[in-house]
Amino acid sequence: MTVHFVGAGPGAPDLLTLRAVELLRRTPVCVYAGSLVPAEVLAHCPPDARLVDTAHLTLDAIIDQLAAAHAAGHDVVRLHSGDPSLYSAVAEQARRLRALDIPFRMVPGVPAFAAAAAALDTELTVPAVTQSVVLTRVSTVSTPLPSGERLVDFARTGALLAVHLGAHRITEVVAEVIGVLGGDCPAAVVAFASQPGERVLRAPLERIAADTVAAGITKTAVIFIGRSLAAEEFPDSYLYSAARERKWRSS
Repeated sequence: MTVHFVGAGPGAPDLLTLRAVELLRRTPVCVYAGSLVPAEVLAHCPPDARLVDTAHLTLDAIIDQLAAAHAAGHDVVRLHSGDPSLYSAVAEQARRLRALDIPFRMVPGVPAFAAAAAALDTELTVPAVTQSVVLTRVSTVSTPLPSGERLVDFARTGALLAVHLGAHRITEVVAEVIGVLGGDCPAAVVAFASQPGERVLRAPLERIAADTVAAGITKTAVIFIGRSLAAEEFPDSYLYSAARERKWRSS
């Protein structure tokens, strides 16, 4: 028996990976976050599969469900939105499963920031402008951020900032970084990326908070801040350059 932590992606059912679909089709138990995973994803499960919504379950209750399936010899798909490697609360579940000697595997999914970048039709890493992306979040009704992980410090690196779980506090987000990046720094907010209600806002940093508040966007959004969002003057990537071709031929 194996617990498969499966990334369900950002919301669009057709952004599931082939591996995720295959596991859903053959696994008799699916434990999922009902408020985040669309019904179309669950439609891949067998008709007689046992479906467990974790929306109102504690961590202990979720582990009890996984342990019960293990005792019965059933594989389990544990569905999480996005990708299990980011803000998925998988780490504490994995720790419990290790203690119980229950085997598990991770199956990646399309992360929210990638779907949001696609909605912007934007590459986040642009040659000579930005080659690093900081994935971070805002701390509210959640575990506090570790000391040293301040937005203003990340902003000083010049990396593109991708801020999760912070749309309801975007005024504070902007206030923390605008002194470093400047009011003209490009910014964007993408809510419900890949889903029917997708919303995309673009504005300079000095205006993005007001636009977000006016649009009523408070959740399920990624905030992007950085020069690569609007870069036009930059060199072509070395990957396809004539200089690289000459070097390859000479070697």
